[in-house]
Amino acid sequence: MTSVPTNAPEKLGELAYQTLRRMILEKALRSGGPVVEGRLIEELNISRTPLREALLRLEGEGLLVRAGARSYSVRFVSAQEYFQTMKVRELLETEAIGLSIGKIDKRVIEQLIKKLKSLGKGQQEPAHWQIDDQVHTMYAQASGNPVLARLIEQVRTHSRLFELVSPFNRIEEDRAEHLAILEAYLSGDADAARAAVRTHLQNLRLFVLDRISEGA
Repeated sequence: MTSVPTNAPEKLGELAYQTLRRMILEKALRSGGPVVEGRLIEELNISRTPLREALLRLEGEGLLVRAGARSYSVRFVSAQEYFQTMKVRELLETEAIGLSIGKIDKRVIEQLIKKLKSLGKGQQEPAHWQIDDQVHTMYAQASGNPVLARLIEQVRTHSRLFELVSPFNRIEEDRAEHLAILEAYLSGDADAARAAVRTHLQNLRLFVLDRISEGA
């Protein structure tokens, strides 16, 4: 059971927010699923006030939508919105990685490559999502454009809310494409890095399109 620490009352609202946000992004709370105050108070061992503060913040970010007087649901993302979001990600992230070339310590890239290669086959949650976050946010934050970085974080978050009926199981392909991005970055070739990001995001779209066409 997930629990919010109780030894820092002045930080309970922030801790509740971070805990719930992580549960949404790591799909412990599923897209379109209910988020009920009473259940969370018990599960997280937290009082109503900091929980409501966290829920309001997540509603403001577009991760939750109000479903009743005292309940929320995780925002549902349709296939159409997912494809539109992924196209925006392609435009923004290819720009960001080009701007970030040479700004990230090579040792950081090498450590991420080593971490990716060390993951066991079939590892998805949360290890897969943690690596995914590291790769994609790293070059956005290093782009030198904080507005661009914030937009990328927003569209990435919304794309993560999209659900297929069957598991979004693309672990080995993701790993290979993340490695290609990191190796292109390490080479210092901005065009190759942009191409690797573009290929990765386009392949994600094609994967989802194929699954929908198959009736997933």
